[in-house]
Amino acid sequence: MLTDHERRILRYWQDEPSLTPGEIGEKVGLSAAQVARRMKMLRQRGVVKSIEAQINWPALGYTVEVSLRITLDKTVPRAFDEFLAAAREVPEVIEIQTFLGRVDARLNLIARNMPHYQEVYRDRILTLPHIADIEALMHVARIKAEEVYPL
Repeated sequence: MLTDHERRILRYWQDEPSLTPGEIGEKVGLSAAQVARRMKMLRQRGVVKSIEAQINWPALGYTVEVSLRITLDKTVPRAFDEFLAAAREVPEVIEIQTFLGRVDARLNLIARNMPHYQEVYRDRILTLPHIADIEALMHVARIKAEEVYPL
Protein backbone atom coordinates (compact mmCIF):
# COMPACT_ATOMS: atom_id res chain seq x y z
CA MET A 1 0.00 0.00 0.00
CA LEU A 2 1.07 3.56 -0.62
CA THR A 3 1.36 6.25 2.02
CA ASP A 4 -0.30 9.62 1.49
CA HIS A 5 3.10 11.16 0.72
CA GLU A 6 3.88 8.43 -1.83
CA ARG A 7 0.53 8.98 -3.56
CA ARG A 8 1.21 12.69 -3.76
CA ILE A 9 4.74 12.10 -5.06
CA LEU A 10 3.37 9.77 -7.75
CA ARG A 11 0.71 12.29 -8.74
CA TYR A 12 3.27 15.04 -9.42
CA TRP A 13 5.81 12.62 -10.90
CA GLN A 14 3.22 11.29 -13.35
CA ASP A 15 2.07 14.76 -14.35
CA GLU A 16 5.61 15.97 -14.98
CA PRO A 17 8.34 13.27 -14.93
CA SER A 18 11.11 15.85 -15.35
CA LEU A 19 10.49 17.39 -11.90
CA THR A 20 13.43 17.03 -9.53
CA PRO A 21 13.00 15.54 -6.05
CA GLY A 22 13.41 19.07 -4.68
CA GLU A 23 10.59 20.44 -6.85
CA ILE A 24 8.31 17.56 -5.90
CA GLY A 25 9.31 18.01 -2.26
CA GLU A 26 8.15 21.64 -2.34
CA LYS A 27 4.72 20.51 -3.56
CA VAL A 28 4.28 17.64 -1.08
CA GLY A 29 5.95 19.13 1.98
CA LEU A 30 9.02 16.88 2.15
CA SER A 31 12.74 17.49 1.73
CA ALA A 32 14.46 16.66 -1.55
CA ALA A 33 16.32 13.83 0.21
CA GLN A 34 13.09 12.32 1.56
CA VAL A 35 11.47 12.49 -1.87
CA ALA A 36 14.54 11.00 -3.56
CA ARG A 37 14.52 8.07 -1.10
CA ARG A 38 10.81 7.46 -1.69
CA MET A 39 11.22 7.70 -5.47
CA LYS A 40 14.06 5.16 -5.31
CA MET A 41 11.96 2.87 -3.12
CA LEU A 42 8.99 3.14 -5.54
CA ARG A 43 11.29 2.03 -8.37
CA GLN A 44 12.76 -0.82 -6.31
CA ARG A 45 9.29 -2.10 -5.34
CA GLY A 46 8.29 -2.09 -9.01
CA VAL A 47 5.60 0.57 -8.55
CA VAL A 48 7.40 2.77 -11.08
CA LYS A 49 8.56 0.57 -13.96
CA SER A 50 10.30 3.23 -16.02
CA ILE A 51 10.40 6.83 -17.09
CA GLU A 52 9.76 6.95 -20.83
CA ALA A 53 9.51 9.44 -23.64
CA GLN A 54 6.17 9.44 -25.43
CA ILE A 55 6.70 9.66 -29.16
CA ASN A 56 4.44 11.88 -31.27
CA TRP A 57 4.42 9.59 -34.33
CA PRO A 58 2.80 12.11 -36.73
CA ALA A 59 5.62 14.56 -35.94
CA LEU A 60 8.01 11.91 -37.28
CA GLY A 61 5.96 11.38 -40.43
CA TYR A 62 3.91 8.37 -39.33
CA THR A 63 0.39 9.60 -40.05
CA VAL A 64 -1.46 6.26 -40.21
CA GLU A 65 -2.22 4.17 -37.14
CA VAL A 66 -4.13 0.90 -37.35
CA SER A 67 -5.23 -1.56 -34.72
CA LEU A 68 -5.32 -5.14 -35.99
CA ARG A 69 -7.45 -7.68 -34.15
CA ILE A 70 -6.05 -11.14 -34.76
CA THR A 71 -7.65 -14.55 -34.23
CA LEU A 72 -5.20 -17.43 -34.46
CA ASP A 73 -5.56 -20.98 -35.72
CA LYS A 74 -5.50 -22.74 -32.37
CA THR A 75 -5.31 -26.20 -33.92
CA VAL A 76 -1.54 -25.72 -34.21
CA PRO A 77 0.12 -26.41 -30.81
CA ARG A 78 2.68 -23.57 -30.88
CA ALA A 79 0.61 -21.11 -32.94
CA PHE A 80 0.49 -18.47 -30.23
CA ASP A 81 4.22 -18.45 -29.46
CA GLU A 82 5.22 -18.55 -33.13
CA PHE A 83 2.84 -15.73 -34.04
CA LEU A 84 4.06 -13.49 -31.19
CA ALA A 85 7.72 -14.13 -32.01
CA ALA A 86 7.15 -13.18 -35.66
CA ALA A 87 4.98 -10.14 -34.81
CA ARG A 88 7.73 -8.75 -32.55
CA GLU A 89 10.00 -8.61 -35.60
CA VAL A 90 7.77 -6.18 -37.56
CA PRO A 91 9.29 -2.72 -36.92
CA GLU A 92 6.02 -0.88 -37.60
CA VAL A 93 4.23 -2.83 -34.83
CA ILE A 94 4.51 -0.58 -31.80
CA GLU A 95 2.31 -2.54 -29.39
CA ILE A 96 1.19 -6.13 -28.99
CA GLN A 97 -1.55 -7.16 -26.58
CA THR A 98 -2.99 -10.60 -25.95
CA PHE A 99 -6.53 -11.47 -24.89
CA LEU A 100 -8.77 -14.26 -23.69
CA GLY A 101 -11.85 -14.57 -25.88
CA ARG A 102 -12.62 -14.54 -29.59
CA VAL A 103 -9.73 -12.19 -30.38
CA ASP A 104 -6.32 -13.58 -29.43
CA ALA A 105 -4.09 -10.57 -30.06
CA ARG A 106 -4.15 -6.93 -31.01
CA LEU A 107 -1.32 -5.26 -32.86
CA ASN A 108 -0.97 -1.48 -33.04
CA LEU A 109 0.81 -0.55 -36.22
CA ILE A 110 2.07 2.76 -37.57
CA ALA A 111 2.84 3.73 -41.15
CA ARG A 112 3.96 6.85 -42.98
CA ASN A 113 0.92 6.87 -45.28
CA MET A 114 -1.65 4.52 -46.82
CA PRO A 115 0.70 3.05 -49.47
CA HIS A 116 3.22 2.29 -46.73
CA TYR A 117 0.47 0.72 -44.59
CA GLN A 118 -0.69 -1.41 -47.51
CA GLU A 119 2.88 -2.59 -48.08
CA VAL A 120 3.39 -3.48 -44.40
CA TYR A 121 0.00 -5.20 -44.23
CA ARG A 122 0.54 -7.24 -47.39
CA ASP A 123 4.23 -8.08 -46.98
CA ARG A 124 4.67 -8.36 -43.21
CA ILE A 125 1.32 -8.80 -41.46
CA LEU A 126 -0.42 -11.24 -43.79
CA THR A 127 2.72 -13.41 -43.79
CA LEU A 128 2.67 -13.82 -39.99
CA PRO A 129 2.10 -17.47 -39.05
CA HIS A 130 -1.18 -19.05 -37.95
CA ILE A 131 -3.61 -16.16 -38.60
CA ALA A 132 -7.16 -17.48 -38.91
CA ASP A 133 -8.88 -14.08 -39.02
CA ILE A 134 -7.80 -10.46 -39.00
CA GLU A 135 -9.74 -7.23 -38.64
CA ALA A 136 -8.17 -3.84 -39.28
CA LEU A 137 -9.47 -0.82 -37.38
CA MET A 138 -8.20 2.51 -38.70
CA HIS A 139 -7.31 4.94 -35.93
CA VAL A 140 -9.24 8.21 -36.24
CA ALA A 141 -8.61 10.08 -32.98
CA ARG A 142 -7.10 9.50 -29.55
CA ILE A 143 -9.61 10.82 -27.06
CA LYS A 144 -7.92 9.69 -23.86
CA ALA A 145 -4.52 8.04 -23.50
CA GLU A 146 -3.48 8.24 -19.90
CA GLU A 147 -1.86 5.65 -17.75
CA VAL A 148 -2.08 7.74 -14.64
CA TYR A 149 -2.95 6.25 -11.32
CA PRO A 150 -6.14 7.93 -10.08
CA LEU A 151 -4.58 9.51 -7.01
